Amino acid sequence: MKAEKEKNKVFCIQCPGCQKVLWIDPVIQQVIRSEKGKRKKGSLDDLLKREKKKREGFERKFEATSEMQKERKVKAREIFEKALNSIDKEDNE
Repeated sequence: MKAEKEKNKVFCIQCPGCQKVLWIDPVIQQVIRSEKGKRKKGSLDDLLKREKKKREGFERKFEATSEMQKERKVKAREIFEKALNSIDKEDNE
């Protein structure tokens, strides 16, 4: 009888990573309930640091994209000029 009672106990487990709490029924071997974990509240300084890093990342990506666009334009202009030169040569022949 005692073993049966212990078998029917529901386990409560907390995830160390996300702090989510799970209740598991050992008989049906499934999660029967879950709750979101409590978030650790950060300070305003931490939030500002994260936002500054995000902004810097966006600025780097924007600059890289801008540089790629410039390179594409130069390459396209070179291809266009080559095509014009070849047409000019064909017309002169």
